[in-house]
Amino acid sequence: MLLLLAAVIAMLALNRPRADAVAILLLVTLPFTGLVSVQESLSGFADPSVVLVAALFVIGDGLVRTGVASRIGDWIGARGGQGDARVIVLLMLVTAGLGSMMSSTGVVAIFIPVALRVAARRGIQPGRLMMPLSVAALVSGMLTLVATPPNLVVNAELVRAGLPLLGFFSFTPIGLTVLILAIGWMLLARRWLGESARAEQRPAGRRLADLAADYAVLDRVMGVRLRPDSPLLHKPLSELDLRARYGLDVLAIDRRKGLSHRTLQPEATTQLYAGDLLEIYLSAPAEEGRLPPLLATLRMEAVPLDLADAAQRPRQIGVAEVMIAPESKLIGETITEARFRSRTGLTVVGLRHGAAPSGRKALTRGLTEQALEVGDTLLVVGPWRSIRRLRERRDLVILHLPPELEEETPEMRHAPQALLATALVVLLMVTGAVPHVVAALIGCLVMGATGCTDLDSAYRAISWRTVVLIAGMLPLSLALQRAGGVDLAVAGLQSVMHGLGPRGILACLFAVTAIMGMFLSNTATAVLMAPVGIATAQELGLAAQPFAMTVALAASTAFMTPVSSPVNMLVIGPGGYRFADFLRIGVPLALASMVVTVVMVPWILPLH
Repeated sequence: MLLLLAAVIAMLALNRPRADAVAILLLVTLPFTGLVSVQESLSGFADPSVVLVAALFVIGDGLVRTGVASRIGDWIGARGGQGDARVIVLLMLVTAGLGSMMSSTGVVAIFIPVALRVAARRGIQPGRLMMPLSVAALVSGMLTLVATPPNLVVNAELVRAGLPLLGFFSFTPIGLTVLILAIGWMLLARRWLGESARAEQRPAGRRLADLAADYAVLDRVMGVRLRPDSPLLHKPLSELDLRARYGLDVLAIDRRKGLSHRTLQPEATTQLYAGDLLEIYLSAPAEEGRLPPLLATLRMEAVPLDLADAAQRPRQIGVAEVMIAPESKLIGETITEARFRSRTGLTVVGLRHGAAPSGRKALTRGLTEQALEVGDTLLVVGPWRSIRRLRERRDLVILHLPPELEEETPEMRHAPQALLATALVVLLMVTGAVPHVVAALIGCLVMGATGCTDLDSAYRAISWRTVVLIAGMLPLSLALQRAGGVDLAVAGLQSVMHGLGPRGILACLFAVTAIMGMFLSNTATAVLMAPVGIATAQELGLAAQPFAMTVALAASTAFMTPVSSPVNMLVIGPGGYRFADFLRIGVPLALASMVVTVVMVPWILPLH
């Protein structure tokens, strides 16, 4: 068994094969040791903690699809001020808050483009924001019971031992303390970050704002809000005929009603209402003096619209650059004659003539009267679903599909329902009205019933690698106990900690777990160390919960190496970090976390 354990640790440390494959190897191998049966080897898949982890991924996906996370990111950008100190504080607080209820890896993936956008707009080095982002995501695992898989693994080990469980907010006082220390440390240590220009460039396609600038539409797209006395109210767009009468196209309609918010695609039957925010496209540049009289006539108020920022926000309305194919039926027709908008659901806002990419100037007027030629490129605006359908057409070739397509939030109008579903899950877990796994599954059902997500998206949202890793590793602790490996580890720890008081033992347990976490995933570390911590407490005649919580907290202090957590690996490229950067920032923070844990855990959970 010890040889098998050594092989598992070596494979996990080298990541060869990858962690979930190691878990499957364990499932196959453990029954041959004679220590566990086939049924016990597969019992991890029936463990409530595994189902709970999968359900939390779905709830997190609902928050992403409804745009809750992206709106919070936009709020950070708006409230961040000019320097980087306030941005760091807000970014870490929001990241930790979201990470307490959804995957920390998912939170970081969401906020990397947000942080990069804020850094670019304020002239901040990306390296100054990426490390605080990853640190806050890791600290979020210390805030609630469901924040990270190691907490659930440790709780599952307490269930196996027949001991009282940790509460939903048992971790919170310690996590908040560590978060405050982490924010202070990052504000102090940010001077050592961002000094290098090694941060990777992430073009991944041309951004929407770049395309808008290339086609000279930045001064022809603006926002207007309809006043209650506007003559456009309560009439279908087909009857208003805004293009022919006033030379403007409605690209998108932002409509708020109470807490709900919808971005509507303008259609012939769409009616406008007071308070609607319209994103309009003018057939001629706005500075030619025609705008004030037009706004006065239509009873509209101009609203500042920073296209460079708005174009980068995940939304239902997108932009793409397409080219007229050689065999296209559109050749020789004008955009109006081709009924382009009716056929594709997209509005042409930019046109360049000719096949040669260089030296072409974008037309700024009369787009709809221009006959289309082979090789002409068009900038089109419309719903992402219509842009996707362009892939099926042979007469139009997509040249640039901006990476914002991957950031789309298709169910933005269901954001209030997503927040209510999440609040319901937290309430059920805190009150203990139902088991945690049942509360999470209820949340998933509410998310689906209210349109926040669907079954296909839910299955895609689950990190099956994490599920397999936890389910495959859980039987290992059972096998180690039966083989005497846990007793051997406890005896070794006691010999090292001989003469130390309970707090000294907690400090040693924390240190061993954190050091293992430098090379293993936090989930694998928790699986290996949770039974050791619980058995150590029982051997010493002390309460097991403080030792179990110490293992869980130590498993979340994966600050010290880039391979300790996927969270760290995500920020290496955008931040331009080296291995030494994680040691320099992570080691002091891990030591501070150990001190906080040793001081506060016995206070929250008495040792006797």
